[in-house]
Amino acid sequence: MDKFVTILASELKLRPEHIENVIKLIDEGNTIPFIARYRKELTGAMDDQVLRELSDRLEYLRNLDKRRGEVSSAIEEQGKLTPELSEKIAAAKTLAEVEDIYRPYKQKRRTRATVAAEKGLAPLADAIWEGGISSPENFAPEFVDSEKGVNTPEEALAGASDIIAERISDNAEIRRGIREMYAKSAAVSSVLSGEDESVYGVYREFSSSAPRLLPHQVLALDRGEKEGFLKVSVKADTVRAENSIISQVVNKNHNDPTARFIADSARDSYSRLIAPSAERELRSNLTAAAAEQSIRTFALNLRQLIMQPPLKGRVVMGFDPAYRTGCKIAVVDETGKVLETGVVYPTPPHSRTEEAAAKLSAMIRRHGVSVIAVGNGTASRESEIFVSNLVKEHPGTAYMMVSEAGASVYSASKLGAEEFPDYDVSLRSAVSIARRLQDPLAELVKIDPKSIGVGQYQHDMPQARLTETLSGTVESCVNSVGVDLNTASASLLSYVAGLGPATAKGIVAYRDKNGAFTNRKQLLKVPRLGPAAFVQCAGFLRIAGGDEPLDNTAIHPESYDAAKKILDLCGYAPSDVDKGLTLLGLRAEKIGVNKLADAANIGELTVSDIIAELQKPRRDPRDELPPPMLRTDVMDMGDLKPGMVIRGTVRNVVDFGAFVDIGVHQDGLVHISQISDRRVRHPSEVVKVGDIVDVTVLSVDVAKKRIGLSLRSGANRS
Repeated sequence: MDKFVTILASELKLRPEHIENVIKLIDEGNTIPFIARYRKELTGAMDDQVLRELSDRLEYLRNLDKRRGEVSSAIEEQGKLTPELSEKIAAAKTLAEVEDIYRPYKQKRRTRATVAAEKGLAPLADAIWEGGISSPENFAPEFVDSEKGVNTPEEALAGASDIIAERISDNAEIRRGIREMYAKSAAVSSVLSGEDESVYGVYREFSSSAPRLLPHQVLALDRGEKEGFLKVSVKADTVRAENSIISQVVNKNHNDPTARFIADSARDSYSRLIAPSAERELRSNLTAAAAEQSIRTFALNLRQLIMQPPLKGRVVMGFDPAYRTGCKIAVVDETGKVLETGVVYPTPPHSRTEEAAAKLSAMIRRHGVSVIAVGNGTASRESEIFVSNLVKEHPGTAYMMVSEAGASVYSASKLGAEEFPDYDVSLRSAVSIARRLQDPLAELVKIDPKSIGVGQYQHDMPQARLTETLSGTVESCVNSVGVDLNTASASLLSYVAGLGPATAKGIVAYRDKNGAFTNRKQLLKVPRLGPAAFVQCAGFLRIAGGDEPLDNTAIHPESYDAAKKILDLCGYAPSDVDKGLTLLGLRAEKIGVNKLADAANIGELTVSDIIAELQKPRRDPRDELPPPMLRTDVMDMGDLKPGMVIRGTVRNVVDFGAFVDIGVHQDGLVHISQISDRRVRHPSEVVKVGDIVDVTVLSVDVAKKRIGLSLRSGANRS
């Protein structure tokens, strides 16, 4: 069995045969969404998140194995590779351990130790290290050589000490032990630089043991240090560390004088070489772990945001607030087509509220607008008050505050210009605001995920890793919902498994030239979309009213014959599919899933998926979530009183809590200590972006624009 299979099966608690199948599928070029949806028999029905975790870990293990080979070859070229060293390299479980083993054999820059060796002091260091001499002081005069720059016995001993110190520093076991000690017990502290507390006041005199540091604290310390507001230090138990090293390097071969000399060299090695390196490694490891946690939280928030239920069948008015330049308006129909645009000036300095109300009222009546999507950026407070008064004059019309995050990025992008060449940037923003309320998934895929604004410290993250994770999240969401092949934008199509930006544009170009697709097989006529890409993407693309009813389901073309066999055995025809076969499950159960699987020559998991899809063709997982909370009135922050219970929408979830929109323009914070009656490790265990929650107001600070909220049942409620 492949060694990676054994490791992954143990770490992920999964069956080895399933791991082996997944590795093979990945190596064959299959995408994660395709494997998750259409290869369940081979994977044991792993979901896409488990598959991505497996894929990431597999890549790390392969890189580790590659590095082991490189290190072994490099040491072997020096003629220093022993069987014992080979075993140590093979047993190393992390890249850091491999590098520790390689450290003594790496080509070094000039150090105090290399300078000492050049002066001929290595034999003196060896003699002291191995023992058997009466004392270093008695042996040192033999190495005095003014031509080599060694003028006194003391200089000779200092050089020997430098060589021994570096030798100790290069010891992999010693480094591993110190690294573990730092990780378990070192303290990370910070002090504020200067008098201005800025946003880092909480870290004025901060200290925490490394294991207890929370991810958001690590990232805050890093940013505060980078911006010059904080001085961060790491403190470890020096005596314990030095004694640990000394116990490993001083042995029975050393008499008292040599033991004392080596002990002093060990202390120098720790303070000058090992401790600074251990501190850097600890900080680096803490940052890497915190970044990974932050990226996971960002990805989770992004998933919940773009998977918010679409507002189907509504004509929506997008309202992009502004002051001097006026508020931009765009009305879109049920499909997102722009019906009308305009500009009104209800906000200062113009404050032409009556004129704006008359103009927008006419638009509402003319197009049957039922919802106004108001952007939450500049001038949004005044705009919300205006809109809340406006909807009162139009019964049946409501409004919702919509995050503008990324709207300006899209509006100024090449994509925005291509989609709306006749509109200026601000009008494109109004359209985007309206559409992201109608269908968050379809609209938000046009924006760089990093610009959507549901993360923390995203600009401090490893950008390649962040982009990879967020793109994978969007890909997962798009493929779980499915895409209408005849209406989807190139942006949306680009996230379909097996496709990419170039192929997606090719599909749209083919569609524009040849008209709507009538069956999935026509995809093979799209330039540069070959059989391999077709296999990956076909099941995620839908065609309504086409030649083949199954093309409007999530059933893959490779399973059409099996699906038709199941339909036939259950007394249905393919033409019945669009009706939704509600009794299919009962009939299939009566026959037996195992018998249907045998008859159709497919696995039982695939049979279950086909039956579920045929019962509810075009299922949208977003429909099972609560709809967005629309408003008809507006509150002011000054109206809030401790003890009030208000319904709101979760806008962002971070490590230390959740931000909730309660309709007062300023989101309130539910600190993690107030997130639940039970103790939780992360707020995401309790709430997610888009949740509708009832919160209790704990505190209101109008001057600092801070609102404290609680989700605990024990909070004071009035």
